[in-house]
Amino acid sequence: MSTPSITWLHHRSSGVLAPISTLPGAFGIGNLGSGARALVDFLAAAGFQHWQICPVGPTGFGDSPYQSFSSFAGNPYFIDLEELRHAGLLSAEELAPLRALPAGEVDYGELYTRFWPVLALAHDRFLHRGAAAPWGGRAALDSFIAAEADWLDSYAAFMALKDRFGGHPWTSWPAEWRDWRPGVEARLPAPAAAEAARHRFYQFLFFRQWAALRDHARGRGVAIIGDVPIFVALDSADTWRWRNVFRLDASGRPKAVAGVPPDYFSDHGQLWGNPFYDWEHLAETGYAWWIERLRVAFGLCDIVRLDHFRGFDTFWEIPADSPDARRGQWQSGPGLAFFQAVKAALPAARLIAEDLGYITADVSVLRRAAGLPGMKILQFGYDHDDNNVNLPHFFTADSVVYTGTHDNDTTRAWLAELAAPQFTRVADYFGLKG
Repeated sequence: MSTPSITWLHHRSSGVLAPISTLPGAFGIGNLGSGARALVDFLAAAGFQHWQICPVGPTGFGDSPYQSFSSFAGNPYFIDLEELRHAGLLSAEELAPLRALPAGEVDYGELYTRFWPVLALAHDRFLHRGAAAPWGGRAALDSFIAAEADWLDSYAAFMALKDRFGGHPWTSWPAEWRDWRPGVEARLPAPAAAEAARHRFYQFLFFRQWAALRDHARGRGVAIIGDVPIFVALDSADTWRWRNVFRLDASGRPKAVAGVPPDYFSDHGQLWGNPFYDWEHLAETGYAWWIERLRVAFGLCDIVRLDHFRGFDTFWEIPADSPDARRGQWQSGPGLAFFQAVKAALPAARLIAEDLGYITADVSVLRRAAGLPGMKILQFGYDHDDNNVNLPHFFTADSVVYTGTHDNDTTRAWLAELAAPQFTRVADYFGLKG
């Protein structure tokens, strides 16, 4: 491989990881409104330079941000409804059912049910006002739709058809709709076409509110770190619209699925079930789909954490009918050619490689050749020997350090549960006094 390039990390800085959904909010979960701005203000006042979020796409199966209905769309649940009230598109009375959910005891299924009719009301009033509608009116909405048409039209049609067919995955839809074709959006039945129009409006709201939040963060000197999952959900507008990007059979089902082999956290490995990319096709197209995905991500964030980096070197391929991840094999990913294409198309892109788990020397070589910083985990540093690479005195300048991951307990709980010898080691290392 080529000589390692210099990463974009040139000085030490600090930050906080806090998903949007965890922030204070009046309607069950956090959103892009006052709670998010307050966090930015706190970070700036405390001297932090970064705020990292989880993926912000519309969540699908299991409500996981890593199983999204779209790699390009934003989650409508993050829309600040208070702004819509101030704009005259919703009333306090119409928002009351969402406020009525008891704090700390939110029934998220009920929240899901109540949310969509309220947002639909805002859409209908926006259209009714025409040029007099807020934020530039229908002209601004049409401009947004035209600018994002390549992904927005198919996403809106996908969501409308999903609603029409009872929420079932697109692989089980009638053949007329299962196979996306150019112009499918124009053939939607009237009720589905109306629902698709609403989803285009919801994305208009999400992206304009996000732009305002990002401007606020920039003004306070806080950079937003986004998160791009390496894989997409099988039941997504991505696989429905761009079938040739993925390794799917004629019916749209995956030929093999993603995961990781057995490790410290799981005896059976992790069976994620995501379809794989057709990397040969992507290489032939100059990785155009991936580059567009990253271009949209950098439209939202200043820095992007690239999930499961090792999958770009080698990935664990599991037979589609396997009940767990033990029966798999390693296959080669796109390697350095992918990152060279990204660098050529997005020269200012700042990426963090999530290089955790079982990492071979080849993965580390690829990361350095691509010029990406890697991740270190503090909690991993104190349960092995004195040469553990997660001990802070071994950190290199191309490291992004986290206290833990989603597989770890909180740091406070971790400290409380440490055995006495380990706790003494941690306390001595950091000079803890209680």
